Amino acid sequence: MKSIITGSRAVAEAVKRVSPNVIAAYPITPQTHITENLAQMVASGELKSEYIRVESEFGAISCCIGASATGVRSFTATSSQGLALMHEALFATSGMRLPIVMAVANRALSAPINIWNDIQDSISQRDVGWLQLYCETNQEVFDTMIQAFTVSENKDVLLPSMVCLDGFYLTHTVEPVDTLPKEEVLSFVGEYKPTHAYLDTKRPITQGPFAYPEYYMRLRRQQEDAIQTAKKVIVKEDERFGKAFGRSYPLLEKTGDDADCILTLGSLTGNCRIIAEQEKCSLIKLKCFRPFPLEELKKAVKGIERLIIIEKDVSIGLGTGVVASEIKDALYGMKDRPKVYGFIAGLGGVDVKVSDVKEILEKVRSGRAKPVEWWL
Repeated sequence: MKSIITGSRAVAEAVKRVSPNVIAAYPITPQTHITENLAQMVASGELKSEYIRVESEFGAISCCIGASATGVRSFTATSSQGLALMHEALFATSGMRLPIVMAVANRALSAPINIWNDIQDSISQRDVGWLQLYCETNQEVFDTMIQAFTVSENKDVLLPSMVCLDGFYLTHTVEPVDTLPKEEVLSFVGEYKPTHAYLDTKRPITQGPFAYPEYYMRLRRQQEDAIQTAKKVIVKEDERFGKAFGRSYPLLEKTGDDADCILTLGSLTGNCRIIAEQEKCSLIKLKCFRPFPLEELKKAVKGIERLIIIEKDVSIGLGTGVVASEIKDALYGMKDRPKVYGFIAGLGGVDVKVSDVKEILEKVRSGRAKPVEWWL
């Protein structure tokens, strides 16, 4: 059944159907509606979860860590400075191999204070060991939330996930969303059966112990191996979701076979898709940023002459966008690799209109574009 709902409501509806045992969250714009909706669902009896009201975002992730460490399904949500406040605990979550799922309503970081959208907040957490999945539409938000639980809880992964949706562009915009019957979602997700994180007085274990250097490095390698394994699991779970519900979201999606190609992620994909169709230009939508789909990217860019990356983040000091920087590194040494143009756009909520995307494409095609540009 389709409902006309916001992206925030789509998150809440997906979480309600998965029914995590513990939800802990602290309100922050533009994520607040997610936690408000979930709190109302718990209060009304629609959702049988323990809803913990905490004093900060650090408290929220800490409660989820404690809950997940006892072996129960846990969820939280945040944005911007709230995600930054969680930074220390994000490492602990992945290091303890706890499959917590978190919705991130992407918002610019201060200073100056800004409540509008870019993806600097989640991109800044790229190395904490969490999976990062970016959504184009509210339907994708709903579907990805469900899949995130099955991927994170897979015994060969056991890593936390961020489901990223653009603040305001998705969180506060209404779209038709097929919310799916709860019993079908529960059947797809299944029961969470912890393999290492649980509370059992007959078999006590230590969570997050002290590690000498040689063990620490081995454990970090295990995390890397697990997140690489997650690529296969994401593909597998997406295929299973597609068979069950008729919708699918690959690690990266390529349309068209033209010499020029635009690559982007998040809700900006919609405007880029319009220009790609109008101007005979290929399009690559990057769904999964962590783990990074390296081999899939190399395959997708074969035959492309000019790759145009438009992103809402910047690596201060390097002077380029993070995604563009990683893609240049990924393609280094590749035979007949495309020439890469990076455009930093939309920071702090500046609209990147269809006309802007068209101007960017025209500038590249005319030979006037620099390798890296700020689209001010």
